[in-house]
Amino acid sequence: MDNKMEKRYGLPTAIAMVIGIVIGSGVFIKGGKVLNLTGGNLLQGVAVVGIVGLICIICSLVFATLGQRYEKVNGVVDYAEMALGPNYAYYVGWFMNSIYVPALVSMLAFFSAMMFLQLFGIKAVDFEHGQINPTAIGVGAGFMMIGYGINALSPKLAGKMQVSMTVIKLIPLLVMGIVGTIAGFVNGTTMEVLNFVNTADYTAVDGAGFFRAIVGFAFAYEGWILATSINAELKNAKRNLPLALVIGSLVTIVIYALYIWAMSSLGDVQAIRSTWPFGETLPGMAFANLFGKTVGVLVYVFITISCLGTMNGLIMSSCRGLYALSARGMGPKPEFFGDVDKQNNFCMKSALVGMMLGGFWYAWTVMVWMGGPEMFGAVHGIEWIAWEPDEIGIICLYIMYIPMMIGLMIKAKDLGFVRRFVLPILGLGCCFLFAYAIWMGYGWKKCLGFLVFFLVVEFIGYRFKGKAKVEA
Repeated sequence: MDNKMEKRYGLPTAIAMVIGIVIGSGVFIKGGKVLNLTGGNLLQGVAVVGIVGLICIICSLVFATLGQRYEKVNGVVDYAEMALGPNYAYYVGWFMNSIYVPALVSMLAFFSAMMFLQLFGIKAVDFEHGQINPTAIGVGAGFMMIGYGINALSPKLAGKMQVSMTVIKLIPLLVMGIVGTIAGFVNGTTMEVLNFVNTADYTAVDGAGFFRAIVGFAFAYEGWILATSINAELKNAKRNLPLALVIGSLVTIVIYALYIWAMSSLGDVQAIRSTWPFGETLPGMAFANLFGKTVGVLVYVFITISCLGTMNGLIMSSCRGLYALSARGMGPKPEFFGDVDKQNNFCMKSALVGMMLGGFWYAWTVMVWMGGPEMFGAVHGIEWIAWEPDEIGIICLYIMYIPMMIGLMIKAKDLGFVRRFVLPILGLGCCFLFAYAIWMGYGWKKCLGFLVFFLVVEFIGYRFKGKAKVEA
């Protein structure tokens, strides 16, 4: 029996899928943070966008090579298995299922609430006075529960929502990127922002600030690894997958860079920097400056949908996380959590665990990392647990790519020199750069604190590991 997926997608569709998967809500949330961490230096902010984008292109090309060799694989867990065997794949999968994906879901649930409340002029977080709005906590929790509910009860509807949300989230980025850039040059505000580095108000940032900006903006590019899983359905995958990844990533870099650059249309660097730490007010300020107050408010409809769309895509993965491990005969009670509900043909038990993990990380996000009513009081005074779950989780995954890239160089003896050695070595350099950036930007206490937490979680995974299925 031929169980191979149909070769249904050409290069244009593949490029569109890469762009749709990678572009999300991160640029709206992290844009202001990047400009603040670079001290209001617009050129450094754009450089951050380019550096992180280049890292993603290089790493995606390495995994495109893996995808071309193993056309039955579907995701980073399978790549880990092919490179280093089922045991390493299990620990990668356990990390993604218990930390990486649900932590991102929780952050996006709160960010969605933050952007939604901007429609009504309600501030979710008062950074200056250390207060977090209980309404924002409730709205974010509601968004997350609805997301898990739709994915579990109607996975087809969740898929259709994802497609429409992808289109909607591109609208404000393209409009602001193009119109804002033109307006900035015509009005002279771009030159004012560029000249800020020559004024007495500018204070050059140290290396830690620049590296923290790199770590923070990695959030905006995350998702490219999911794009490599389309290779089994791609016509002429050996040619089209690398092309789609490069072209799609380059388009994303241009759109992101234009958006960040377009923020200069405000002409007030201090106003841009004042949106720290979440930057939720920056899009409204920029759109209101160009199109009027009404548009400055309505843009949050698009941004909220963008955040919810990204959250929905991650929830789709979260619901299937434990099921994917169970399908390998690994993890807690694989025969139970690997069961597919006959009524809606979906892995309901796995989805329930995903929702519980999302709930845990949501509580961690708003009560531990944000510190609840005393937001940045206690937690940020204890550096060992002051790490931001989404950012440090993303960098941790890049570190877990390192053995996969080494495994590719050792095992892929049939590949040419470039694909076997040059690309993986460049990919290793990118992963080490991210590791260095997180160490310099976060400091050793936060990094070691997360490492201890990570090892505890992986030890729990070890206790439930079981034995992988052996295929005939």
